[in-house]
Amino acid sequence: MGSQRLLVLSDTHGSVPELTAILNWAQDDLQSGGIDAAVFLGDGIADMARASNVVGFSCECKLVRGNNDFGVSAPETDIFDFGGYRFFLCHGHNYSIYSGHHTLIAAACNVKANVALFGHTHTPFHYDTDNVLLVNPGSIGRPRTKTGASFAVIKCNQGKSIKTEFWGIDQHGKIHKIKRISHE
Repeated sequence: MGSQRLLVLSDTHGSVPELTAILNWAQDDLQSGGIDAAVFLGDGIADMARASNVVGFSCECKLVRGNNDFGVSAPETDIFDFGGYRFFLCHGHNYSIYSGHHTLIAAACNVKANVALFGHTHTPFHYDTDNVLLVNPGSIGRPRTKTGASFAVIKCNQGKSIKTEFWGIDQHGKIHKIKRISHE
């Protein structure tokens, strides 16, 4: 089995034009065999449906709802097996993430996940513990760092380490790779 790529999105909060640009970018990558699946980690599930319809984005997509996804029938958490790894998906608001990541790590370990994906803080984050890799793609709609609007692509190659790339989108819709994430 070769390398597989997962598009990781969160916290659009109504930023449909930016999300549409990202999905256009991913759709091009999808057609060339680059993106294999996508996850959306809450606070903008309706945005995901709107942008996907505009673009015609069609790949396997897992959605979890966030604390601002009112009236949405998506689950609060999900488990997703992808690229030889198990992913725990959540928005993060129910895991005391502003006080540390212990609760999130415990939840991921409880379902035997290798990776915990979460949003909510609007800050890109990557940390590899002994037990689980933690990844937050940041926010497309309301970023809280100088990095700006961001999302992630995770490359999985079974039996090898997982690689996480962070990407940004500027106010003109131009997508660029973020070389280093800043937590300012």
